[in-house]
Amino acid sequence: MVRTRLTWIALIAMVWAAMMSFGGVAAETVMLYPNVFNDAPASLDRAREFLVHGGPHDYFPPLGASVILSSVAATLLTWRDRRLRWWVAGATAVFVVCEFLFSAVFFWPRNEIMFVDPPGTHSAEYLRQVAAEFVAGHWVRFAGGAVTAVLAFVALLKFVRSTAPAVASAPVSAPVPDSAPASTASEVTR
Repeated sequence: MVRTRLTWIALIAMVWAAMMSFGGVAAETVMLYPNVFNDAPASLDRAREFLVHGGPHDYFPPLGASVILSSVAATLLTWRDRRLRWWVAGATAVFVVCEFLFSAVFFWPRNEIMFVDPPGTHSAEYLRQVAAEFVAGHWVRFAGGAVTAVLAFVALLKFVRSTAPAVASAPVSAPVPDSAPASTASEVTR
């Protein structure tokens, strides 16, 4: 019973965090990226001015950590259950590869070039190239977030179905009016 409750909590946390992460990436895609990357390097300068007090760097690292921690907990708690094991492990692996490792290898160096290095360090042509690479690579992260959220949700759904109490399926007959003839009453109850 305790293991079931812990599994329930871990799966809910994993689904919530994965969906929040994917939702954040989707929102960035349609609201932030067109403004940040449409006219590099001028748009990168505007983004630096706008993202002073908060930005994606404040939102995604803690959320990513919560996805990874809840995914690892859910993986450990569901490992013995063959119906759930690969859904949860798959969600965990996809998130770690597409969101964490890919970001560390691909995005972090480009973020450094576009937003941390002092303005004027890189040529306009190079900044346009880096911005185009960033946007192209973003679709890997977008797809990985979608796959993670779907796999996590399917695992939660399978868990809920497997742990839901069985409902007795007794046949339900319709009430027969008192004034109905006997032949009509037998027809109604069939």
